[in-house]
Amino acid sequence: MQFSTLLFSLVALATAIGASPTPAVAANNVAVSIISDAELEHWLATTDADLTFIGGRPDLTPLAKRSAQSTTVTYCNKRVGSICGGTCTVYTGGATCLPAPDTACLASTKDVGFCDEAGCNGDCNVLSQCGTTMGSGFCATPGTMSILVSSL
Repeated sequence: MQFSTLLFSLVALATAIGASPTPAVAANNVAVSIISDAELEHWLATTDADLTFIGGRPDLTPLAKRSAQSTTVTYCNKRVGSICGGTCTVYTGGATCLPAPDTACLASTKDVGFCDEAGCNGDCNVLSQCGTTMGSGFCATPGTMSILVSSL
């Protein structure tokens, strides 16, 4: 009896160690993920949105040297169904609080916070727990006034 309990415990532990992480799931049961560099590069290359770059256009090629503390956040002022667009700002850099008035949707290469007041104050949520996912890895974020970018 003790042998079978020990064997079961070892199998359970081995399964837990070898298991891949489960993606976060939004309220509408759609898996939420932070977009990859490739997904962002594809969106930048195919969008008809009016883009403004802060920190320069990100070099997202596989061989580009990137800082582990650099995040690229794209936030736009228009949402039509599952499409995010209009006038968009693409920020690439480190930890900061971005002023983002009239933001309707956003995507990021790392988890960020978005808040309903300027200065990263008020009620804030995190992108990884997006309530309404959209196409191309974007999240609907109506009422967003600022975005908190972490160095983590």
